[in-house]
Amino acid sequence: MEDNFAFIIHPIDPQRDVARKFPTLGKLPRWLIEFLSVFFPPVYISQITGIESAHNGRSLHGWFVACPLTPSMMMRLPTAVSYHKITQTGRLAERLGARILGLGAFTSVVGDGGITIAQRLNIPVTNGDSYTVATAVRAIQEAAAIMEIPLPHVTAAVVGATGAIGSVCAQMLAPQVKQMILIGRNQEKLQKVAQTLPTSHVTLATDMSALLQADLIITVTSAVDTIIEPQHLRSGAIVCDVSRPRDVSRQVAEQRPDILVIEGGMVKVPGNVDFHFNFGFPLQMAYACMAETMTLALEQQYESYTVGKEIELSQVVTIDKIAAKHGFKLGGFRSFEQAVTEADIANVKACRQPTQLNGQLTFNQPFTNPLSII
Repeated sequence: MEDNFAFIIHPIDPQRDVARKFPTLGKLPRWLIEFLSVFFPPVYISQITGIESAHNGRSLHGWFVACPLTPSMMMRLPTAVSYHKITQTGRLAERLGARILGLGAFTSVVGDGGITIAQRLNIPVTNGDSYTVATAVRAIQEAAAIMEIPLPHVTAAVVGATGAIGSVCAQMLAPQVKQMILIGRNQEKLQKVAQTLPTSHVTLATDMSALLQADLIITVTSAVDTIIEPQHLRSGAIVCDVSRPRDVSRQVAEQRPDILVIEGGMVKVPGNVDFHFNFGFPLQMAYACMAETMTLALEQQYESYTVGKEIELSQVVTIDKIAAKHGFKLGGFRSFEQAVTEADIANVKACRQPTQLNGQLTFNQPFTNPLSII
C-alpha cells in the first residue's frame, strides 16, 4: 500500500481564497460566499507530489481537500453542522485513498480538536498542533538570535496561553527567558498553566496592554478577528503569529516598522514538493500542521497523533525529532505573506538600544510614536 495523506484546508479570507480555485465565485460579495458555503460540498483542490524523505528516500504524495466553511461560519453555526462538513471532507479524503488526514486552520479548532472527526472516519486524524508548537518556539529562538536578543535577559509573552498550543509553548520558553507573561481570557486557567512552568517569574494578564513589557511574543488564539494592534507592542519586539486567521493586525506592519512580525509554523518540505495549488507560501514551503501530517506518513506512523485540546510536551519533542530526521526544517521568515528582508531586520534591530543600568542589561522603553498610539 502506498504512503499518502490528505490535508483539509478552508477559506479564511473568502473572496481571496475562493478566487484561488474558482475566480468567478471569488468575485461575489463576502457575505454571499459565506452564506453559500453552508450548501457547498467538500472540494477536491489538488494532488501533492514530490515529497521525499532525507532519511531513507521514501516518497510520499497526498491531496488538498477543502471544507467550504470560513472561520466565522464555523463559529456561528452549531458545532454539529461544522462536524458534519468536516466529516464530509474527510470522507472525500478516504475515497481518494488517504491513509491519514490532517486538519488545517479552524477545522483543528472547532469542537473537540479532532476527536469527534477521528471517531467518525475510518482513517486516523491529526490536528498538527504538536509540530506547530515545535516550529513556533524554534522560529522565535532563531529570530531572537538574528536580532541579537539574549534570551536569558528578556521577557517573553504567550497570547492564548491557556490553549493547547500556547500552554506548551510557554513550557518550552519559560526556562530560557528571564520573565514570562501569560495572556488569556480566564485568570483561573492562566494560574493552572503558570503552575506547570519551571519558573516563578510569571505574570498573568487578561489585557493586551501587558504586551508592552514583552520583547518576544508568541500569539496563538482561535480569535476570528485580529486582537494585537500597534499600540500594544514595545519598540523592537518580535511577534511570532501562529494563528490563522491572524492575531496581529495588518496595521502593525503599516504603522510599526520597529516591530518584527513573523508567521509561525512555516516549514521547508524535503524533496521537490509540488502542491499544484497556491495557498500563499513560497515553493516547497508548508505550514507546520501540514508537515506533521506528512511526517507521520513518511514515518508510516498511521495513528491519530495530535487530537483534542491537550498536548503533551513529549509529543512535541517526538514529532520534532521525527520531522528533522526526514528533512523538514524551518523555512525562513515571512510577514503578512511577504519575505522578511535584511532591511526589515535592520530597521527593527536599530530600535533596540541595549544599555547597562545598575549592572543589568536593559532595552529601550515602549514605543511612544503618537501616530500609532490610540
